[in-house]
Amino acid sequence: MRSLRSGEVTEIGVLGAHCDDIAIGMGATLLTLARARPGLTVHALVLSGAGTAREVEEKAALTALTPGADLHLTVLDVPDGRAPTHWGRIKDALGEFRRTCEPDVVFATQRHDAHQDHRLLAELVPTEFRDHLVLGYEILKWETDTPAPSLFHPVDAGAITEKVRLLHAHYPSQRDRDWFDDETFLGLARVRGVQCHSRYAEAFVTEKSTIDFGG
Repeated sequence: MRSLRSGEVTEIGVLGAHCDDIAIGMGATLLTLARARPGLTVHALVLSGAGTAREVEEKAALTALTPGADLHLTVLDVPDGRAPTHWGRIKDALGEFRRTCEPDVVFATQRHDAHQDHRLLAELVPTEFRDHLVLGYEILKWETDTPAPSLFHPVDAGAITEKVRLLHAHYPSQRDRDWFDDETFLGLARVRGVQCHSRYAEAFVTEKSTIDFGG
């Protein structure tokens, strides 16, 4: 397996259906990007949780996961579990979000996720970010919808353990869930690491990308 290196990344877009999706799906990748690129601009959009304790959790978590970055976070109040019935509003919000940024890479949920909110977001993101590299992160949960990822990002042990620590520190509302524990987060990262000859990794699904061999 050959490794492809990214070009200069100065601005990214990250999108989640719920507060904690981004941190769970790609927290170690966020940490790695922010640490490697001081001054990185991060535009974040989350569909649900506005005006609740979940929004407070999300702001604290994403701030901690993007040290030294210029973070712009928008949280909407779409009801959890009801995203499909708010299709028009979400589509409009994505369009408005798109007009505020020109990211080098866009991270979002992936369209084969069984959760209806995650799936809808994944389906709509490419309609607004048509000329961008869109990487779909994975969220391990009760449904047996774990994807077959096509892109792996090896992360060091420090980044993955810091991600896990920050998940526990900043999302107290989720601590009583039976899947919200170290074994879940480290276990998936270890599996993805095995699949790319690394100790740990976060994995992504990409549906379409181009490559330039001309330099």
